[in-house]
Amino acid sequence: MFEDQTFDVIMQRMLSRIPDDFDKRQGSVIWDMLAPAALELERAYQQLYLVTQWLYLTEDVPRDILLARVRDLGIEPNPPQKAKGLVIFTGRPGTIIPANTRVSTDDSTPIFFYTTGDATIPENGTVSVLVEAEIVGSSGNVLANTITVLVDVIDGVESVTNPQAFENGVDEESDESLLARYYERIRKPITSGNIAHYRQWALEVAGVGDAKVYPVWNGSGTVKVVLLGTDKTAPAQSVIDEVATHIENVRPIGATVTVVGATEVPINVSATLTLVAGKTLADAQTEFEPLLIEYLQSLAFVDPVVRYTRVSSLLLDCPSVIDYSNLTVNGSSANVMVAEGEVAVKGTVTFS
Repeated sequence: MFEDQTFDVIMQRMLSRIPDDFDKRQGSVIWDMLAPAALELERAYQQLYLVTQWLYLTEDVPRDILLARVRDLGIEPNPPQKAKGLVIFTGRPGTIIPANTRVSTDDSTPIFFYTTGDATIPENGTVSVLVEAEIVGSSGNVLANTITVLVDVIDGVESVTNPQAFENGVDEESDESLLARYYERIRKPITSGNIAHYRQWALEVAGVGDAKVYPVWNGSGTVKVVLLGTDKTAPAQSVIDEVATHIENVRPIGATVTVVGATEVPINVSATLTLVAGKTLADAQTEFEPLLIEYLQSLAFVDPVVRYTRVSSLLLDCPSVIDYSNLTVNGSSANVMVAEGEVAVKGTVTFS
């Protein structure tokens, strides 16, 4: 809109308003007096261009502008959440484990957690204690049996571990997700308990990446809400429970609401590869798995068909792969259909 308002154009327009019997050449007094103003006007036009662009929200809009605009509709970004879970301390009966005892993963860059309350090891020698990540976000989502370091040494404690994976750590809502919710609010107006309203209520909870609503799914007055996590897989049970509680507090009277996570359908891939010289099967697998995950995420709640040909093209997109044979997806050379309420996720990848 203002791209043509350059320094030269502005200078020429200003100089044209001065009679020609004055010296207007570059370096003259008049030229030197007008040049700083022309430069500032060029910058002002550049900023004005950005302002006009920001009137229409896009993925390029700065976050502070995005936040100001979505708040006009009462939308707030979902906050980050710390990962939480149980760890098991093993040791001498009677040993006290105080609150804020630090434990961590045994990595080169460890993830630290702390106990949220006091505990005492009973006669059987083990006690389960709730711990919370020190840093908010998904970095606290760790695999089972990876929290094995007792940072704050306690006499009488022999070992510590987490029997289950931690999956409820959530990053602050991304600009992309926030912008999508803004567009959805505008394009799908909400009324008292319509489909768009239930979907909005689900998306207001941190940790929810998408939701599908099925009205009258089990008879009159019933509503089913199926959830995806932010990584487009089934969300943690704590997220499902939080959504159920939130909807129960705001839903219309008389509705019976069921909230569940999407059922995961593992996509198992097997193939015989011809590799680039010097590359290994492990290299190929490291390259292929993120591509497969990204493809499956793009399908979640959008396209029910996992295409065999698309998986084959992902293989050829791997720098380590020259060619392949004997490719199977879930044991066959056909597309995989995903039913309503299901989501395709990466299963096992086997290369030979």
